[in-house]
Amino acid sequence: MALLIIPITCFGSTLVTSQPCQTPDDFVAATSPGHIMIGGLFAIHEKMLPSEDYPRRPEIQKCVGFEISIFLQTLAMIHSIEMINNSTLLSGVKLGYEIYDTCTEVTVAMAATLRFLSKRNCSREIVEFKCDYSSYMPRVKAVIGAGYSEITMAVSRMLNLQLMPQVSYESTAEILSDKIRFPSFLRTVPSDFYQTKAMAHLIQKSGWNWIGIIATDDDYGRLALNTFAVQTAANNVCIAFKEVLPAFLSDDTIEIRINETLEKIIAEAQVNVIVVFLRQFHVFNLFTKAIERNINKIWIASDNWSMATKITTIPNVKRIGKVVGFTFRRGNMSSFHSFLQNLHMFPRDNNKPLNEYAMLLSACAHVKDSDLSQCISSRSRGTLAYTANKDIERNFSLRNDFLWDYTEPGPVHSIQLAVLALGYAIRDLCQARDCQNPNAFQPWELLDVLKNVTFTDEGNSFHFDAHGDMNTGYDVVLWKEIGGHMTITKMAQYDLRNDVFIITDQETKNEFRNLKQIRSKCSKECSPGQMKKTTRSQHICCYECVDCPENHYSNQTDMDHCLLCNNETHWAPVRSTRCFEKEVEYLNWNDSLAILLLALSLLGIILVLAIGIIFTRNLNTPIVKSSGGLLVCYVILLCHVLNFASTGFFIGEPQDFTCKTRQTVFGVSFTLCISCILMKSLKILLAFSFDPKLQNFLKCLYKPIPIIFTCTGIQVVICTIWLIFAAPAVEENVSLPRVIILECEEGSVLAFGTMLGYIAILAFICFIFAFKGRKLPEHYNEAKFITFGMLIYFIAWITFIPIYATTFGKYLPAVEIIVILISNYGILCCTFFPKCYIILCKQEANTKSAFLKMIYSYSSHTASSLAISHVSLDSTNSSITTTNPSSSGKSAAWQESKDLQAQAFAHICRENAISVPKILPRKRISSI
Repeated sequence: MALLIIPITCFGSTLVTSQPCQTPDDFVAATSPGHIMIGGLFAIHEKMLPSEDYPRRPEIQKCVGFEISIFLQTLAMIHSIEMINNSTLLSGVKLGYEIYDTCTEVTVAMAATLRFLSKRNCSREIVEFKCDYSSYMPRVKAVIGAGYSEITMAVSRMLNLQLMPQVSYESTAEILSDKIRFPSFLRTVPSDFYQTKAMAHLIQKSGWNWIGIIATDDDYGRLALNTFAVQTAANNVCIAFKEVLPAFLSDDTIEIRINETLEKIIAEAQVNVIVVFLRQFHVFNLFTKAIERNINKIWIASDNWSMATKITTIPNVKRIGKVVGFTFRRGNMSSFHSFLQNLHMFPRDNNKPLNEYAMLLSACAHVKDSDLSQCISSRSRGTLAYTANKDIERNFSLRNDFLWDYTEPGPVHSIQLAVLALGYAIRDLCQARDCQNPNAFQPWELLDVLKNVTFTDEGNSFHFDAHGDMNTGYDVVLWKEIGGHMTITKMAQYDLRNDVFIITDQETKNEFRNLKQIRSKCSKECSPGQMKKTTRSQHICCYECVDCPENHYSNQTDMDHCLLCNNETHWAPVRSTRCFEKEVEYLNWNDSLAILLLALSLLGIILVLAIGIIFTRNLNTPIVKSSGGLLVCYVILLCHVLNFASTGFFIGEPQDFTCKTRQTVFGVSFTLCISCILMKSLKILLAFSFDPKLQNFLKCLYKPIPIIFTCTGIQVVICTIWLIFAAPAVEENVSLPRVIILECEEGSVLAFGTMLGYIAILAFICFIFAFKGRKLPEHYNEAKFITFGMLIYFIAWITFIPIYATTFGKYLPAVEIIVILISNYGILCCTFFPKCYIILCKQEANTKSAFLKMIYSYSSHTASSLAISHVSLDSTNSSITTTNPSSSGKSAAWQESKDLQAQAFAHICRENAISVPKILPRKRISSI
């Protein structure tokens, strides 16, 4: 097998953290021996001191900028390991550690990883290249760290060679959940997928939809930005701008990019909410310059800096606006607090960060606590050599509380969980092995156990999921000024599984309510009753508000589209916030038009009754006898009553019974009425006709009862077929926008038209017969008035057809009522009013003698006309055979005239139920 030996060599002096190392052990920040060694990676310094030119030698540069919060994280790892060593969890087995300072640089972290992978108990620090590392025994069994995802990804790709477990306490990049690319990586914090989801949920819940994002130009920043963009789009939140800053402070362009970012924030005046995925030193510089420019916004903080005490101590930081952040779920910190209280007693041998902190603390002994962090940060940029003296020891013991103020509970708890997870996994693995022997197991064996380990801490159970994540959840924090100092208070908890914020007290609810009052939108909010309208050139969050059209509504603010009402049962006006139930309408009894029509119908019934009374009291008068007989008159009057009464079925709420009854009653009764009038017309024509051929034809046709029954029976059959096969029924007409018309649907338009058409045919026949008798005597010329009545009927119903076809709504039945009333009144008035007038006003014309006198005059005139007509024909025929027929022709014409007069007189009297007077010669009467 090929063997590659890579020696790790470092050069430099022994100065603490400020000079490159001379030996590999000088590269270690803190170390402690043990049977099982655990590696640690922490960015104790914020950057490497840049050289004047690009590096010319492959040496590690100086690290400057002591980070107190990260220093505390190294102490948290040390404390957690010491807690396990002092417990019974690993009986007889001691955990050791090697902690390295990455200086926030991937290159430095890679150098430390090479040391982790170097072969154990070798005379030289070497890393072997093998095809199979199953039996390879590296220097450490597992690694805790790093903090930043950019560094973690680079380290993880190297650790994957030996499947060495890597447990991160702060790296949240979503890509690290991919077990194909990062098979040996685990973490005790949720992935950024959940953090960005929680942020997007908070923004959407607060009513903001126009925000900005600032992220670092590294794997962590880019992945967080992309994931957050997807989450915001799902919550209808738009990103106004995306600003990316260089990831490392050693980059010379960072100041320029921060200034450009602030200019962008100022330009986007409508953006009042900015999400920040930056490291603490980025935020420190960003806020310092933002305060100078009086920029006041809402800043959504990622877990990287949401608990950064260093940033909260920036002078006038309250002018920056509100800061709402997400941090990892915190645990019990009492044990760690006690550890910090007694930190001055902790041995500082082999712990360079602790020594550096002690020196920086001594150098800033004259500074008050509020400015101590700034002093330490500035002093750490110089060169400090460690010298032990009593002043350092005294300052160290007096200022222990300073460290507690800078402790970030979330990351510290995550480190404790990472150490505990490794401790419980080692316990499970060592139950059948002698782990006092460092060669008892390889890292990949520990990884198998670690993935499935389950342990409890403070009553809570923890384990890694299939992606190697420990979804402990988030705390939502708010930066508040209390007593002149900026403090970080917990607002709520975020439940990952249910995607909800858990708020426990009323004060927190008020804080959320205050956040909602701050506006961060591209466009003015569309009120209920409106919808958003965007164009293709506009962003979806930049829109105009337009009113909802008719029959549409919106009941929430900023709705993308208006909702459609159920057109059949509901309606809505323009800009409506809800749908209204359609009002059911029909021709009601209390409607003014209905009352008027009912009054006219009632008046018609009263007139019919009055006519009936008048005719009953004058039964024996010639005018009544000549009206076709009392029975016929009563039947006609009854039909009129039924016609007037049928209008009542057209009014009120339609029912199936009324829908079927109203047309049937009208059709049958009106047909019966027209049939009776037809017989009257036929009888009048028969009475006053003297043409023998016409009389014979009319006598054969005149069969009153059979004809009336036949004509009416045909209508009954039509209506019966109609009711059986396509009966009228109640129908809800929903085509109108605001009302439902309850109406009778005729069932079959053909049947309805057949019924009316049949009546029209009978009326037309009646009209023809009546028209033939229009020249009868004036006072007894009933045919003339029947003709007028039929004309009124035709005019009314011909007008009805287009009006009925175009009328819509609840007054449609009123159209038919009006036509029924017009035709009914027309026939009633033309048929009975002239007779009533004679009976009541011209009683002298209603006597037998007056009637005979009129008949005699009419018969004389008619007989003379017929005689002259016959004489003319005879004279024409006889002129061929005789030359002087004048005397005999006159005698014959006169004699024939007398005979025809007698015949006509007797015929008219008989047809009008008048007895023949005795003044006529008997032989004339008998001949008649």
